[in-house]
Amino acid sequence: MFGPRWRRMLRRHRDTVDLRWLSARSFTEKWYPQGIDVGVWQGRRALAVSWFRKDKTGQHLASRVTLIDPQRSRHLDLSFAIRDENGDLQPAQIHAGGLAWFDDRLFAAATNEGIWEFDLSEVTRLHRKDVRRVTGRRGFTGLAVVRTRVHPVSLRCSFLGRAFDEDGTPLPRVLIGEYRIDDRGRIGEFTIPDGPVGFIAVDDPTPTADGAAEAGAPGIPRMQGVARWGDQIFVSQSRGIRKPGRLWVGEGRMLQRSPIPLPVGTEDLALDPQDQMLWTIGEHPWKRVVRGIRFASLGI
Repeated sequence: MFGPRWRRMLRRHRDTVDLRWLSARSFTEKWYPQGIDVGVWQGRRALAVSWFRKDKTGQHLASRVTLIDPQRSRHLDLSFAIRDENGDLQPAQIHAGGLAWFDDRLFAAATNEGIWEFDLSEVTRLHRKDVRRVTGRRGFTGLAVVRTRVHPVSLRCSFLGRAFDEDGTPLPRVLIGEYRIDDRGRIGEFTIPDGPVGFIAVDDPTPTADGAAEAGAPGIPRMQGVARWGDQIFVSQSRGIRKPGRLWVGEGRMLQRSPIPLPVGTEDLALDPQDQMLWTIGEHPWKRVVRGIRFASLGI
């Protein structure tokens, strides 16, 4: 049904696997890539990369998720949408700074609005009257996934990542972190909701738990992404438009700087047990890349 919409990417693999955009999205200043995770959509393994669209004042206008087939080097866009009180689709005006993908449930970081959940099993076809409003572009057709729930979280939800056991078994948990230019940004671990109760801090089982009380500050400014493998925590740190990002690895709050560089303008992190990769993305125009770092390089 959606095959013709998949578009090509450039794939190069040496020490890392790099996927690059072959269109204006490699340099546009209207859209910026942010979050990343790995899952299965309609039987196809895919990377999910979130983007937000902004105007010249920096106001958020729309957001989307790009699904990437890393083996075939193809990608497809799904707009993030919400329904208004009249049932009409409107753009999801969030930063989408991080993603966590569980089956058909896709969670996106919505900064001060907690975590927004979208259902990947229900794809809505946009027609001409809706395309411009929801996607921020001209066109006759488009595809969208609609928000199903808003999950309040006591942390400022700048980014989020998934947790795995030491053997690669995915856990029903996410790590939620705060971006700050100083070193006071916090990271907390939460269980994902499986019913009416929202995200709960791992060490406090009460539905009204203040997750911030359970969160730790690892002392790293400009944190952009986080993921956990067993007892090891991985954190990405951005360093401006000219310097490569940094990767921090360790247990608990005792993180050490890794010698492995991350892309310039590095953002979110995602662990991929099947392909044995740690994925991240670079957001800056002309330097945008979806990069996979092999587990062997990380000692996993």
